[in-house]
Amino acid sequence: MQPLSGVKILDFSTLLPGPMCTLLLAEAGADVIKVERPGMGDEMRSYEPKLGQDSVNFALLNRGKRSLTANLKEPESIEKIKGLVKQADVLVEQFRPGVMQRLGLGFTDLLEINPRLIYCSITGWGQHGPLADMAAHDLNYQAQTGMLSLSADEQLRPIVPPTLTADIAGGTYPAVMNILLALRQRDIDNKGRHLDIAMADNLFTFMYWGLGSGWANNAWPRTGQELVTGGSPRYRIYRTKDNKFLAAAPLEDRFWATFLDIIGLPEFKDADPMASITEKIAARIEQEPLAYWLEKLANQDVCVNEIKTLEQAIHDEHFIARKVFSKNVTTPDGNTISALPVPVCQQFCDQSPSKQSPALETTDVQWLA
Repeated sequence: MQPLSGVKILDFSTLLPGPMCTLLLAEAGADVIKVERPGMGDEMRSYEPKLGQDSVNFALLNRGKRSLTANLKEPESIEKIKGLVKQADVLVEQFRPGVMQRLGLGFTDLLEINPRLIYCSITGWGQHGPLADMAAHDLNYQAQTGMLSLSADEQLRPIVPPTLTADIAGGTYPAVMNILLALRQRDIDNKGRHLDIAMADNLFTFMYWGLGSGWANNAWPRTGQELVTGGSPRYRIYRTKDNKFLAAAPLEDRFWATFLDIIGLPEFKDADPMASITEKIAARIEQEPLAYWLEKLANQDVCVNEIKTLEQAIHDEHFIARKVFSKNVTTPDGNTISALPVPVCQQFCDQSPSKQSPALETTDVQWLA
């Protein structure tokens, strides 16, 4: 028995935050029925690149779920959905505030049908507030919360981040955590509840150090100039002679001293962590190729390593040894690739080596026994 075996989830979400949330829950044993629009389904199905009929992104995010098509503007479809709600434990939706209410599927509507329903709403700005209805994407949430201002290029211009931090760290993960908390609370009081997951709100947690500095000393972070945002030689990216890169994070004094010994600049051991010696260190590292530095740094406690490409990373012996990419996802038309790794411990996961992403279903879907 997996920890979420028997938990029934209706998923009305599309694209990334909600589907990744229900993917994690499905990996832990939940029965997830994905409610999709007739004809096209989740918009993510149409994205490129394709893996068979659907996009590879759709396959990765919807492994192990089932699909049900329903036109939410038709009364008969709403009634079919309500029939499933009666038995559901969790509902996940990602519409703008008020949309589900207008469809007759709001929290108060469904609570009358199922008083034990955990109703999780994932939005960018939350269910209320001046920005609640404003269209936005991950970059906008990071801009509004100050996160985007903290990373910069050499001209101190904010840079486009490579990860969808708001969607995943601000949306998916808090949604999973609060759904599990709500299920535990329901064990205690037997009540359903509405979860308001606001991606923008949840980004502030990641900037705890900047908030603390601002609140305590009125020393608010400056773009690209703080300890972990590029302002210190102890937390930097350095170019090698052959145009490869090292990620250097010897923040603690013991790591810093060893690092300076290795690169031949021990005279800077007592320098302040924010001292202006970055150019001197950069010039020294750029005198030798990457292979030279990797040999010198091997088996040393310095918190310095090569910046690998994503393709190199998935073939790294460490991740191979940990079997990070050991499971597969198969599409309905028979294409197979590695499954997306999820932060669910293996002891809680289904041990099946392969699961299928769902075809767009047009017939009735019922809960598994």
